[in-house]
Amino acid sequence: MKIFISVAAYQDPMLLETIGSAYVNAKFPQNLIFGVLDQSDEPLEINKIKFRDQIKFEHIIPLLAKGPCWARRRIQNFITDEKYYLQIDSHTLFQKNWDELLINYHNWCEKSLGKSFVISGYPRSFEILKILHAKENSYKMKIGHKDTLAITFREERIFEDGHYSMQKNVKAGSYSPVKGLLVGGGFIFGRSEFVSQVPYDEMLYFHGEELNIALRLFTNGWTVVHIPRVPLFHQYTDVKTLTRKMHWNPEDELNRKKKWHELDKESKYRLSQIIEGNIQGEYGLGNIRTLEEFSQKCGLDILNKKIINHDCAINGYWLEEINNKIDFKEIEFKNK
Repeated sequence: MKIFISVAAYQDPMLLETIGSAYVNAKFPQNLIFGVLDQSDEPLEINKIKFRDQIKFEHIIPLLAKGPCWARRRIQNFITDEKYYLQIDSHTLFQKNWDELLINYHNWCEKSLGKSFVISGYPRSFEILKILHAKENSYKMKIGHKDTLAITFREERIFEDGHYSMQKNVKAGSYSPVKGLLVGGGFIFGRSEFVSQVPYDEMLYFHGEELNIALRLFTNGWTVVHIPRVPLFHQYTDVKTLTRKMHWNPEDELNRKKKWHELDKESKYRLSQIIEGNIQGEYGLGNIRTLEEFSQKCGLDILNKKIINHDCAINGYWLEEINNKIDFKEIEFKNK
């Protein structure tokens, strides 16, 4: 069962380690296919990687980069016959046997939910302790939060710019998978049908990416699942030992025809157009469930930018444990 791993990288010194971590920590590394878009001044020396034949690689200079959504959509064109799709950021490390764990979680959830769901969330973080050489880097995984972490809206940043709202992690009050509504762009796992039914919209930039996917998943009849102890770890902030440029870095912006703030403005307008029903087809909302249903669940009137239920929106009262007759303990034991 092949897993396609989407890795969009922008000037990221951890790209090689991320790919290597996924490969060496997989139980079945021969089943991994990487889709990598390396947006950097110096491309990854792909031919020196021993599993080069499992990597679909493209290099683009930073001047031509148009943001993460554009990059993720470009990578999705590399998918062929892989059964599963995993989307990550290029500064991610993996737990041992992560592939088996995710497939076990998926199989367990599939017994109750069918095939139309994705597993998503904000992974736990890791701390960079020392940078010496690619083979000697030292990291500390933040393995706290043994329970399930879900995603809700951040209280002080609801509708902070049009329809866009910032999101946050929240404890789901469960040690088992739960049904949610919101996704994290740095970790999405599911069947590859996700890509054909809810492809990334290259017209989006950064802010609005996650709400866009969540709304289109929901209205197309898909479910979001959050699992306990996600078996990968994410670098959320730059540290002195290993900094990385962002897309809006002034040096990279200097010669771009369209600046990042223009892309951001257009992206948020695009999000509003989708929410208001002015975008049809594969990038518009689906017709299986309605935007109104989503709003009633999450506590926010998404269309009219109003708070319906404040506590619901920030505490995730829509979260729901998944009923399944199959014992979950076996997966829990493997994910200690």
